[in-house]
Formats: sequence, structure tokens, C-alpha cells
Amino acid sequence: MNTPMIRKVLTLFRDDVALMSTRVSLGAVPDGHKVQEGDEKTPTGTYKVDWRNANSIAHLSLHISYPNAADTANAAALGVSAGGNIMIHGIANGWGALGKLHRYWDWTNGCIAVTNDEMKQIWALMPDGTPIEITE
Repeated sequence: MNTPMIRKVLTLFRDDVALMSTRVSLGAVPDGHKVQEGDEKTPTGTYKVDWRNANSIAHLSLHISYPNAADTANAAALGVSAGGNIMIHGIANGWGALGKLHRYWDWTNGCIAVTNDEMKQIWALMPDGTPIEITE
């Protein structure tokens, strides 16, 4: 079977200048906006990096400020939890040798995954408070 490589892209900008761009893996259900905890979707919208974890279960992780007020209100209207703990992260610890192969499928629980080397660059380029826009 010839499976196409994931074509979703993360691009980092500073002052409208692209600093880096890389393909990513998303939640296992990659289409559509995250609505509730456990739906395995990656949220879309405007967020920010609000904290970081150097000791995460994946190689480094930057927390995304999901859910925002609209996400929380939408989930409440549906009677569900919006969920949370959405991160930009490297490969799960112990699996780093997969490198770019992780891009062949969307495998996270709603996070944005990159290679470990890319995560080191992103970690250095994105201070806490960095705004993020996630689009489909």
C-alpha cells in the first residue's frame, strides 16, 4: 500500500517573516475543529503558547491555550467537556528514531507533533506568550 505522507504544515513567523516550516502530524481525526475531550481532533483557531514542559512524555512540549472561551462555551452548550492539554511536541520518548516517518499518519490525541530535532528548534524560537493560529 502506498500511503501518502501527511501534508499538514506548521510555519513559524516573526514580524511576518517565516522562520521555519515543517510538516506535522495531528490528532488521529485530523479534520474539523476540536469539540470535546477524547474526539482526537486538533483545535483550530487563535491560541498562544502558555507554558512549556521539558520533561514531558514526548520530546519537549509547548502547551497551547486550548480551550479558549468560545471552545468552553461551545462544549458547555453540548453538555461535554472541551478537554485540554493540547501541545506542540516531539516524538514520544523512546520512539525518537522514527524521525520523519511519524508524518505518514495522524497519530496524536489532538496535539501537533514534529520530529525531535524540529521540536528543539521550535522550543528555542517560541517563547511563552507566542500567538498561534491553527487553520484547516
